[in-house]
Amino acid sequence: MAEINSKGISLKALVDKGNNRIIFAESNADFVDVLFSLLTMPMGTVIRLTRNQPPTGEIGCMNNLYQSVENLEVQCLHTEACKTILLHPRNDAETHCRSLKLIIDDGEPIKYFVCSSYNFSACKFLSHYRTALCRCGRLMSTEALLEVKESKNLIPDGGVFAKEQAQFIVSEKLDVLPLSTAACLSSFSKLGVMDGSTIVERTFNVGVDEVLNLLKCSLLSPAALTETLLKSKQFPQLGKESFDQGMSIQSQGEREASNSDRKICVKLILSKSKKILCYAEAGEDFVNLIFSFLTVPLGHVVKKMNGSSSKGCINHLFKSILDLDTEKSLKSDKHKELLINPKLASGFGYANQLLDIKEASNQPNFFMPEVYFVDSLFIKEKYSSGSASLTVMDPRFHYYKEAKSGGGFVKGPAVFTITDSLVVAPLSSISIISILDRLKVPFSDIEEKVVHVGNEEALRLLVASFVSESALTNAFNLRVPKQE
Repeated sequence: MAEINSKGISLKALVDKGNNRIIFAESNADFVDVLFSLLTMPMGTVIRLTRNQPPTGEIGCMNNLYQSVENLEVQCLHTEACKTILLHPRNDAETHCRSLKLIIDDGEPIKYFVCSSYNFSACKFLSHYRTALCRCGRLMSTEALLEVKESKNLIPDGGVFAKEQAQFIVSEKLDVLPLSTAACLSSFSKLGVMDGSTIVERTFNVGVDEVLNLLKCSLLSPAALTETLLKSKQFPQLGKESFDQGMSIQSQGEREASNSDRKICVKLILSKSKKILCYAEAGEDFVNLIFSFLTVPLGHVVKKMNGSSSKGCINHLFKSILDLDTEKSLKSDKHKELLINPKLASGFGYANQLLDIKEASNQPNFFMPEVYFVDSLFIKEKYSSGSASLTVMDPRFHYYKEAKSGGGFVKGPAVFTITDSLVVAPLSSISIISILDRLKVPFSDIEEKVVHVGNEEALRLLVASFVSESALTNAFNLRVPKQE
């Protein structure tokens, strides 16, 4: 069973010593809650937390997208906060994840900042970002401690997503099943374990580093629990061949009429002789789309894969939640919904977004009888308004300007180069020459092809960026020459 100690969660597992693999681990709600929470993490958080974790290897093209945002000059973005949004995206289930026995995301909890003028009669805004500008033009740099009556949340005492008294087994592929004799015997049978002579019980201490290792293994290995607990070094590498060209994506269902016919024009630069994509040339609307992948929860990406091939086993974890009996294993239908249909955090969507993902409902205006201003660690002043209604502002545009960004991240009009592996940079002659030189493609050998990206293409691109290192080639079904 999983038990809590000062250093993490103590996890008992049955090991097939002959084949050096985990048969399954026994767990209560504590460890299973941590596993389930991984699906609520935005992809930007997944990359930030795992890119320096073993095993070596990148998660499709997501690492390149993340690094592209890091390298992009702030002048290319609407506001400085846009970079923070993408590199440190908020989790809609943050309140739940803060209640886990192991806090995996080391990011700061939500904070609120107000205009340095403290003038609530004119400036009735709150910001999650210290770098935002108020509509009066002042920096919203003063932290506010807000005294509000919190609404009843979804986290009753004991457990977070799973019922406190529920018991589970977790396979090496991250299948999570209610503990039963039938489930145990089925696990033995699947691995060809005929009796107990090759089985040994071991206890493992699982801390934050182990969970992050497990998260990355779940995206790169079909046996994540074995790889993590037994320190196996055999990790497959994601590459072009890992993407299912016949990918079946989950139906988008009904779409808003305003988005159904919208298309983004993208120019592909191809090598005529090599039949390969050199790079794409596109405006800020396409870059907004692919940058927004970093704000999408991992669970949404897995859901949209709809069985597409991947080297990892994170899809097993997702399917387990789908199959679990809510009444017996999970806290409520609302908790299950958080895991199998995770949403963008409130305020992270933008106008004309092509991805089929819902945004959490906007936070209501805050009615604050008392607001405490914080300077460093000291409360310096209390504001008692009696009637102040404060609104959380969108940090992606400046309220003191008339023109708004429309909710995107990148300032336009602008043109960018995007490589097949989603390295994004402002268009320049140097970047073009560098890409063509690296691919050994002469200027005389290139041709242009225009494609249009709508809802279906955006979804294919999202999945391709997660499972392949050649996202554009796979998303647009370009021909790839056969390897000799």
